[in-house]
Amino acid sequence: MEFKKILITTDFSDYSFYAIPYAVELAEKFKARLTLMHVIEPIITPADFAWGGYNVTELENKTREYAEENLQKALRDRIPEGMKAEVSLAFGNPFKEVVQFAKDENFDLIVISTHGLTGLSHIIFGSTTEKIVRKSPVPVLTIRHPEHKFEMI
Repeated sequence: MEFKKILITTDFSDYSFYAIPYAVELAEKFKARLTLMHVIEPIITPADFAWGGYNVTELENKTREYAEENLQKALRDRIPEGMKAEVSLAFGNPFKEVVQFAKDENFDLIVISTHGLTGLSHIIFGSTTEKIVRKSPVPVLTIRHPEHKFEMI
C-alpha cells in the first residue's frame, strides 16, 4: 500500500481542519504530496434579489477571493513547511467535484471530516462525506471531530 498523492478537503470549518493533521502525518510517513481542496457551490439567487440591485457576479468574486485566501492561509498555518503541498479550488457540487478530481488526478487517498446535515435535511440530501465515500474511486479516510456527538438513529 502506497500513498503518493493525498487529497484533503476543507470547508474551512473546525471539523474539516481537525482532519488535516491526519493527512499530514500520512503524507510524512509515505512521503506523499498533499492537496488541500475546497469546492464552491453555485450561488442560486431567488428572483426577489434581482429587485434589490443584488449583484451575483460580485458575490461570486468575493466568494472566490475568500476561498483562495483561506486555502493559502490553511496551507501556511496547518501544513508543515517543506512538505510537498498545494491547493485546489473547484466550482460545483462538492461531492461530484471531489470524486472527479480524485479520479482525474490519480489520488491514492482522500481524507475528509465527518459532519454535516442532520435530521430531515440529512435524510433527503445525505451528507457530502457519505456521497464521497460511496462514489470515490480511491480509499477514503473519514475523521470524526471528538466534539461531534454520535447518535444512533
